[in-house]
Amino acid sequence: MAYTSIRYEVAEHVATITLDSPDTRNALSNDMLSELIDAFGEARDDGEVRCVVLTSSHEKIFSAGGSLDQFAADVPLVHKHFATERFPTLFKLIGQLGKPTICAANGHVLAGSLGIALACDLIVAREGVGFGTPEINVGVFPFMIMALIYRNVPRKKTNELLLLGERLSAEEAREAGIVNEVVAAEEFDATVADWAAKLASKSPVLMKLGKDAMYRQMDMPFDEALDFLRAQLSLAFTTEDIKEGVTAFFEKREPQWTGR
Repeated sequence: MAYTSIRYEVAEHVATITLDSPDTRNALSNDMLSELIDAFGEARDDGEVRCVVLTSSHEKIFSAGGSLDQFAADVPLVHKHFATERFPTLFKLIGQLGKPTICAANGHVLAGSLGIALACDLIVAREGVGFGTPEINVGVFPFMIMALIYRNVPRKKTNELLLLGERLSAEEAREAGIVNEVVAAEEFDATVADWAAKLASKSPVLMKLGKDAMYRQMDMPFDEALDFLRAQLSLAFTTEDIKEGVTAFFEKREPQWTGR
């Protein structure tokens, strides 16, 4: 599929989706969001893809967030309402992808893009980048990403982000539970590639079962979650890969996954 505001590449079982609209600081326009939805869907449906990395081609900005000119556009309100559906569609798609995702934050992650980053399973940040929700400073509010922030960040820290609109450093974001790892610029690409390779080396069928379970149990009542997860374990017992993994462990060799 031809894309105009992002790049999509696959190598060594890893799909890399690159935000590539530097003139707009990778503003999340309707077109870019639509292309992101298409690209993640392409990665989901490609049996060769076992991991997805989301990154940016901009030197300083991962993404500046939602396209403000679209917020102020003189179009019927109902059209704006329909357009914002792209955000929850993308968040759900990433969560239900069945494949692990890494946000490689090589620039500042701001406003709506923080929601996309948090929808990913892991976030690796380059030293010096910032994370924030500055919407309140321009008379907006981060409604669309609020649910994701509250599910990843302690409540009081989330309140601080949303109400003050100030930016956290990469180190502060790690302390707040937003970021998994902060890496020096010269080590950043190698670290992301190493993490992606490790994720891509796992059993694709067990990864899908596990990822789906992670997403679905998140908001279940505790007893219901336990019953659901027990059923998922029983389902895992039926796969060839779980038998291969255990056999390879005892035979002290690398497993050969079939994805069955």
